[in-house]
Amino acid sequence: MELRMENVTRYIMPLREGGSLPALAEAGDGFKYVVKFRGAGHGTKALIAELIGGEVARVLGLRVPELVFLQLDEAFGQAEGDEEIQDLLKASRGLNLGLHFLSGALAFDPTVNAVDAELASKIVWLDALLTNIDRTIRNTNLLMWYKELWLIDHGSSLYFHYSWTNWQKHAFGPFAEVKNHVLLPQASLLTEVDAGLKALLTPGKIREIVGLIPDDWLNWNDPGISNEEIRDTYARFLTERVAHSDIFIKEAQHARGEIFV
Repeated sequence: MELRMENVTRYIMPLREGGSLPALAEAGDGFKYVVKFRGAGHGTKALIAELIGGEVARVLGLRVPELVFLQLDEAFGQAEGDEEIQDLLKASRGLNLGLHFLSGALAFDPTVNAVDAELASKIVWLDALLTNIDRTIRNTNLLMWYKELWLIDHGSSLYFHYSWTNWQKHAFGPFAEVKNHVLLPQASLLTEVDAGLKALLTPGKIREIVGLIPDDWLNWNDPGISNEEIRDTYARFLTERVAHSDIFIKEAQHARGEIFV
């Protein structure tokens, strides 16, 4: 597995308010990308979560915009008038992450857009696996593009890595936040989709995905932890969660029961 590498050539506009300030930008290949910056919010850990989450979703057959490594050189952003954006761009020189921009896509509206039970169950399964807290009715991180459902923004996944302690506890945890998932009411086939998803996300495939993490994103100044040890922990975390998916499936089914009481 590998991701393409492109250079950012033009900053177009910020996409929303908030600490991360993702932006729409153009790259050297002439395409537009939603850029997630290393200098924002949670730094490269958010980029790692975005990378792993997006590529896991792709392996499971879900629609995710192409992910691309995007390079910002030292001169980029010097002419930007907004001081906050200029500071962000300066702090993000080097390797960042981009998602191919889906021009004309509309935000998913659960009151308007129907999702069948199988697809909803697969997405809930994915987010429970990744411990993704950010797919709620308030912020679905789902887009409708040419009448198909696309997944974006997995940067709030894998939150165990912000403390980086006792990852085993998180690996075997039930993920109680699934009760807030926007597609949980439709996810009636969690047990039925489980075996097929586990067959796709093998330990070998997990290690391929984790192997995509650039060394440059692993400089956390944590003494005694090598880059390979960090990658190994991500792989072991995901492998254990897949192997014990019944734990988070039962939690999701319990939450569904509370909805329909």
